Amino acid sequence: MKKTLDFQLLVIYWELRNKMNSIPISYMTPPEPSPEKLNFTQKKSNIPGSMAIWFAILAEMSEFAIMFIVYFLAKVHNPELFYEGPTKLNTLAGTTNTLIMLTSSFFVVRAVMAIRENKRKQSANWLWGAVACGIIYLIIKVFEYQWNASQGLDTETNIFYGVYYYVTFNHFLHVGWGSAGLIWVIYRINTDIYTATEHEGLINMAVYWHMIDLAWITIFPLLYVIR
Repeated sequence: MKKTLDFQLLVIYWELRNKMNSIPISYMTPPEPSPEKLNFTQKKSNIPGSMAIWFAILAEMSEFAIMFIVYFLAKVHNPELFYEGPTKLNTLAGTTNTLIMLTSSFFVVRAVMAIRENKRKQSANWLWGAVACGIIYLIIKVFEYQWNASQGLDTETNIFYGVYYYVTFNHFLHVGWGSAGLIWVIYRINTDIYTATEHEGLINMAVYWHMIDLAWITIFPLLYVIR
């Protein structure tokens, strides 16, 4: 009985072995992963710009956020001054600068689109347009400050104008060095450092400039319109 059982097990073993040998090797060998799956760095992020520029923007926006908190706290405790304050500002200058900032952002977007099409000269020209907008903004802001001074409005007038000068002058500085950054990008485009495939510096500057634009779009209604 035991020999019969051993013989049957031996037969089953040989049958299984023959079946395994008849299976193609391709079915037994696991497929190798494709290079795309192994290259984890190949996939690009959908977020424009580098991590460094986003840390810088976070720092800048935190600074502006603190200014806005100061604005709202001061307004809560001095509603009359913040109601009358905007009426004495030069709304035309503020509106003009808003349109200029929006236009400059459009120029920057066009510059990015141009360099992606390998049109470096056209990209540089669009950036020069953005620089011109930045300079015009600064000139208008200087004349606005002079106009305010002729009306007797300065940081000592009341807390509204103290906040106004602190916030707008801080933004004034951002537009100044932002314009300088655009000129640096233009230089790198003209010297063929930035190309259609490698222009991260331009993207970083574009993102930063849009942050400056966004800050002004927030500042304008708070100081010139809302009472």
